[in-house]
Amino acid sequence: MADVRDILDIEVPTTTELTKESILGSDKKNRKRYDYNKMPKRPEGMHREVFALLCKDNNDVPPLFPTDTAKGYKQVRAKLGMKKVRPWKWAPFTNPARTDGAIFHHWRRVADAGKEYPFAKFNKKVPIPTYTNTEYVQHLVANGWTRAETDHLFDLCRRFDLRFIIIRDRWDRAKFPARSVEDLKERYYQVCAALIKAKSHTDKVYSFDAEHEKRRKEQLKKLFERTPEQVEEEQTLLAELRKIEQRKKERDRKTQDLQKLITAADHQADPRKSERKSSKKSSSSTRNRPNKTDTSHAVESAGIKFPDFKNSGVTLRSQRIKLPSSLGQKKMKGIEQMLNELRLELNPPPTEQICQQFNELRSDIVLHYELRSALSTCDYELQSLRHQYEALVPGKTLTIPPALLPKTELEIKQEIIDVVGSPSTPSITH
Repeated sequence: MADVRDILDIEVPTTTELTKESILGSDKKNRKRYDYNKMPKRPEGMHREVFALLCKDNNDVPPLFPTDTAKGYKQVRAKLGMKKVRPWKWAPFTNPARTDGAIFHHWRRVADAGKEYPFAKFNKKVPIPTYTNTEYVQHLVANGWTRAETDHLFDLCRRFDLRFIIIRDRWDRAKFPARSVEDLKERYYQVCAALIKAKSHTDKVYSFDAEHEKRRKEQLKKLFERTPEQVEEEQTLLAELRKIEQRKKERDRKTQDLQKLITAADHQADPRKSERKSSKKSSSSTRNRPNKTDTSHAVESAGIKFPDFKNSGVTLRSQRIKLPSSLGQKKMKGIEQMLNELRLELNPPPTEQICQQFNELRSDIVLHYELRSALSTCDYELQSLRHQYEALVPGKTLTIPPALLPKTELEIKQEIIDVVGSPSTPSITH
């Protein structure tokens, strides 16, 4: 404002300018600086939690007696009202579950006088059907059971709430013949089913099989009375059964793997014949300009699945003859040993034709390795079966058909089988 007055040549007023500080006054004097050194220092050897309980931030002195300030970690206590306490009275009561009219005493509120005993609601009884003379004559007559026995049975069922073990124990053997628990159950449920069919005309009733219950209890008794030797023998038999099932699953799995290998060898022959014929025709026309589809072709055989570099950008041709890491060290050693026996290089020059034929050769080596291991497994199983048969039937020998026996080296040399079906491939001479 002073600069504006100087520019406009306005005289400065003699009175001071009204401001907030001039009207309300400055509060700098009233402000109190917080003294950080006012907090007492914790004594040495005292834990921080104990010191916090003794002295707070406001430097309060700890109280001499316990007080409830409703602050801190304590839960707020219940605030009891100042109402008048309800009166209680030592009063007599009777239990509706009892039929002898016994009188007991307990403390009870005066306001609840005249109400039923609260625990009487837990007195649950099983509904036992009743029958008349006419219904018994028409529907309940059975061989081996008299009317007096049936009445005695239903009377015990009402007294003991269908606890048939107790019913059998309380059965009057002086008047009636002895009955088993299964006989009592069968008679009771037979009467109930007949009454339901007669009154409600429905066929949905509960039928009790006494013979099945007897057999079940006999089996449980035999199971309970087993000796330690019998239990150990049973465990041994169960272990042998699990081993037999495991061997059966392993045999089925090997059979499936062998079938897959044979099928793969059969399907592998025809595509290679057509590939070689097409490669001969295309090689004469595309000697100077290679075809992209031919160069990016990856051999996927039954033995080895080589990676496909069609959509991987720029790659080296030598990567196509690299064995995949999933093949395993054992098969890799077998391929290396076979290549050394054939006097072939482990890393030949990666031309188009060499890459394709080298991959096919190694795939055939793996297929031959798997077929040979499967053949040895089958031969071992045949010999095991023959020895088991000789052990079970002494004096007899199991004759294995010649078609199932593996051929010797002389027979293999005399009869050469082309597994991969490549007649155009020249034979290797040493």
